[in-house]
Amino acid sequence: MSITVTSRAAEAMHRAARAAHPREACGILLGEGGRIVDLLETANVHSDPLSHFEIDPQALIDAHRAARDGGPDVLGYFHSHPGGLARPSATDSEMACGDGRVWAIWGEGSLAFFRAGKAGFEALSTAMIDG
Repeated sequence: MSITVTSRAAEAMHRAARAAHPREACGILLGEGGRIVDLLETANVHSDPLSHFEIDPQALIDAHRAARDGGPDVLGYFHSHPGGLARPSATDSEMACGDGRVWAIWGEGSLAFFRAGKAGFEALSTAMIDG
């Protein structure tokens, strides 16, 4: 499986990870179909943000409301692994609900994308485009 990601969205994820370091950054991936066009950076409200993330629930509710009102769809979630790899951790695997959403993970200078399915995470090939 593959997705398309705009350079604007990828750059926003990089900026968010850098700004939050050494805490985990997080956010909501916005777009349509298989194309991620933007990142809605959100507060990490987890009680231990140095090693976990939790997207602000109100931000997620607001993003879904905006999508219902004609805004971009909520395609998935973003978070960073400060000092870790750009792949799902054991904690990520425990927390994922297998809903088919995309997970973008920034770690050790790279960005990778996965789909959270019923059988776990599946790596996605990515095409970066201008925009």
